[in-house]
Amino acid sequence: MSKSGNTSGRGRRDLQVKVNSAKGRKLSSTLWLKRQLNDPYVQQAGKDGYRGRAAYKILELDDRFRFLVPGARVVDLGSAPGGWLQVAAPINALGTRTSKKVGTLLGVDLQEVEPVPGAEIHILDFMADDADLKVKEWLGGKADVVMSDMAASSSGHKQTDHLRIMALCEAAAYFAFDVLEEGGTFVAKVLAGGAEGELQKVLKQNFTKVVHVKPPASRKDSSEKFVIATGFRGAVDPDQ
Repeated sequence: MSKSGNTSGRGRRDLQVKVNSAKGRKLSSTLWLKRQLNDPYVQQAGKDGYRGRAAYKILELDDRFRFLVPGARVVDLGSAPGGWLQVAAPINALGTRTSKKVGTLLGVDLQEVEPVPGAEIHILDFMADDADLKVKEWLGGKADVVMSDMAASSSGHKQTDHLRIMALCEAAAYFAFDVLEEGGTFVAKVLAGGAEGELQKVLKQNFTKVVHVKPPASRKDSSEKFVIATGFRGAVDPDQ
């Protein structure tokens, strides 16, 4: 058999991992597993030491909007498994050769999260009555950034899941109103589906600029996108 030259990528092929259906495993689970194993972002996360592909989403968003800066006080809501903390820590909390500013990076979640160097992690329900007071105490003041990659557990019903994640995002936004410093930034995952109008209205009332972005690391077949609200106008009037 003669060997042909490898030109213009010819002769190369991407090796796809095959996943056989196992007894008791649903087809949807098999397809999800296959997608995970063949996802280049998942593969790269393993090489880079990140805890998931979500790390690249915050990297790409920060590359564009530059909200993670040395010395900032940052709160990551629903921080498990810790990928966003891994990205934020070396930028704003650990200090580098180019900047000696050391900020505060705070992760909160309902479950225990494996430690991340440079991050302080607490088990906390951010919707509890005194959660904002605890966070400001841990930060030693107000936050410069509140970010959230939270998603409610899937019910399998698209409209229900959309409403759930939007409710979670709205709760995160109102929490941000309580803890953000004037001029601060709110970053959160949302789902496209028609119920974003009220959140958009509230954010535009309280921030100078609000945009929606779908970073390259977000799967094309996913309805997720991210809202970036910058220039917090200040404490919200409770009677507003």
